[in-house]
Amino acid sequence: DRAAARLLDRARELGINLLDTAPAYGESEARRGRLLRGRRDDFLLVTKCGEHFDGRRSHFDFSAAHTRASVHASLERLRTDHLDCVLLHSDGDDAALLADGAALDALARLKREGAVRSYGISTKSVAGSLAALGRVDVLMITLTAAAPEDRGLALRAAAEGCGVLVKKALASGHA
Repeated sequence: DRAAARLLDRARELGINLLDTAPAYGESEARRGRLLRGRRDDFLLVTKCGEHFDGRRSHFDFSAAHTRASVHASLERLRTDHLDCVLLHSDGDDAALLADGAALDALARLKREGAVRSYGISTKSVAGSLAALGRVDVLMITLTAAAPEDRGLALRAAAEGCGVLVKKALASGHA
């Protein structure tokens, strides 16, 4: 934890202020909650909902009830009264997830209640990202030099006032 605290200090010195986590990332939320005690306002906290990893495999639940419960559990683990952004952690079927709409509706309600400042989806496809535009505040998309079509998506999202978070910028080390 001391090394992680030093890393957070160095990140802030360098101007890095966004921390991305998820319940599916093991103890990440609980650990960050401990490390950010007294420093919550130094960072933007982004987490996800819909996916839970049991140590062997992922389980997905995008119901409204599970979405609300997941967000409230993240608030507790992160020791905060609000999350700057919550993303749906897509299971790969972006179209079905968006068509159902229950999880997005739950996130919109959590935003109105003040628990969430913005919400969106971490998509697995360009088509899913395009379908989410106009329905979310933020898209998390894969953006690499090897996938130039994603650059156009990022530009379109920005033009429509939708925030963009980049994932796998270095192609998970395969670039």
